[in-house]
Amino acid sequence: MNPSTGTRLRTPEEIALRAGVDFPRLLPPGSQVFADRAVRLRQLAAGHAMRDYLLLMALVCEAQHARLQRYPAVPLPDAAQADAAAATGQPLLGATTWVPAAVWRDELRALLDHVLARLPADSPARAGVQAARALDDATLQRLAERLLAGVPLGLDLATAPLVATGLQLHWTHLASATAAALPGAFGIPDDATRCPCCGSLPTASITRIGGDQEGHRYLHCALCSTQWHMVRVKCTHCLGTGGIHYQSLQALAESDGVAKRDAVQAETCDTCGHYLKIAHMDKDLHVEPMADDLATLTLDLLVSEAGFQRHGTNLLLLFGDGESEGGAPPPDEERGRR
Repeated sequence: MNPSTGTRLRTPEEIALRAGVDFPRLLPPGSQVFADRAVRLRQLAAGHAMRDYLLLMALVCEAQHARLQRYPAVPLPDAAQADAAAATGQPLLGATTWVPAAVWRDELRALLDHVLARLPADSPARAGVQAARALDDATLQRLAERLLAGVPLGLDLATAPLVATGLQLHWTHLASATAAALPGAFGIPDDATRCPCCGSLPTASITRIGGDQEGHRYLHCALCSTQWHMVRVKCTHCLGTGGIHYQSLQALAESDGVAKRDAVQAETCDTCGHYLKIAHMDKDLHVEPMADDLATLTLDLLVSEAGFQRHGTNLLLLFGDGESEGGAPPPDEERGRR
């Protein structure tokens, strides 16, 4: 904010928008989304305090990738449903309105079998994966309803993220297949802070490089991995443009008097008190919103201690608001994450 004029300078992205420059407003998930996430998790795991968990999630993402390549056919929305969703401004594949095909439970179990086959016999993670694998249909459905509604209260925090990976797999397939079958089916929702495809919260945002996406910022859906455009220097919760600041894990280095930002920052809003992380591809070509968010929990702790509340979620690591039905509580250094 310019204190002398009370007006904010427009970003190059906003200038391009005003000039009518065409670029994709929505990026459906590609076939390599889980494979790319797994590679990044393995990169980030080296020397990390959460190494074992990051490697477990890398293995889970590799299993998601394997299942996505052969996912069975499931019912998709038709043109009439797409028109109705567009007319009402509601997401076509709403997490709380679209009924997932029962096959998602079979695919989850196949995913977990893939993980168990590759986990060392003495891995402490085996018990949690086996517990998730043993859940019956009724329990899985109950957990799915809570996860899709964003209600963490009472969830087993050890098994819930594993169940969530099955829902991610199903909705990622749904979003990708629907985008291919019905081009243009996903319109702009009434609530721009949520995914245009499924209405879920984002995990983080990413500023992209290359081609017609150069310099544009996209929010990354926690459920279906769709990315949708939002201009930079804008709160992802209240959509305000004043009081936006960027927090980093390390003090910004300077070269020739020019500050160098970290590849991952927390974009905070003084107006509404919320934040969401932003990953910058121009600082690290390999950033991946969900993996980098998971590996920077300390940043969540720092901004939450400063009084900011997270806008968004990461289904690979959940935190409850009360007593869970089993499962260990998160480590002390991670309690600031919400």
